[in-house]
Amino acid sequence: MSVPSKTARKGDENWIDLTHPFSPSVPRSALFPPPRFSYFAQMPERPVNVTHMETIVHMGTHVDAPRHFYADGPGMDEIPLERMMGEGVVIHLDKSVNDEIGVDDLVAAKPTIEPGDIVAIDTGWSARWGAPEWNQHPYLSLEAAQWLVDHKVKLVAVDTATPDLPFDLRPKDFSFPVHCLLLKDGVLISEQIANLHKLVGRRVEFLFCPLSIEGCDGAPARVLARGFT
Repeated sequence: MSVPSKTARKGDENWIDLTHPFSPSVPRSALFPPPRFSYFAQMPERPVNVTHMETIVHMGTHVDAPRHFYADGPGMDEIPLERMMGEGVVIHLDKSVNDEIGVDDLVAAKPTIEPGDIVAIDTGWSARWGAPEWNQHPYLSLEAAQWLVDHKVKLVAVDTATPDLPFDLRPKDFSFPVHCLLLKDGVLISEQIANLHKLVGRRVEFLFCPLSIEGCDGAPARVLARGFT
């Protein structure tokens, strides 16, 4: 999907880190093994420290590529930089355990979502990082996801584990329909964003910096944003 180009505008405040630190204790799906870190070489036995990392790419703060659900979709190394940076909005939606985010929530959100925006949704869930209710998060309805596609946003970022149904609401044949709907048209997804409360209700400049892993369906990312005065 082509998205409208926006006039380049640079935020003039300090950058805010929207990334959760990555570690073996990162909250994760029960299906995923935890990340593993070990030393290939370590001081003082060796003159250098070299860390070995083994991980699923869809844990912690990360970006999903269309390849995640479409075998012929672009991988992380094929996504144009302009899709992962630029102007957007941080909206706050006051949601509770297993609450749905609907079209009305997006329409009423401030600032107004414009074509070509990156949209970051603050539900307050990042404060529950690692808590028992982490996986009982708010989620996007299919109609809300379609509304975002129709409004030609280029990336949707959430402070939850996923924009899809939380684990305990999923039917047996669950197939991640929100992911499929967004990624089919090239609307990227970034999950498990931190610190959105520091920019809520504002238009901001975003930088999503996932690892450029060749042919990969997603990647851990450092995510930054800064506001406009």
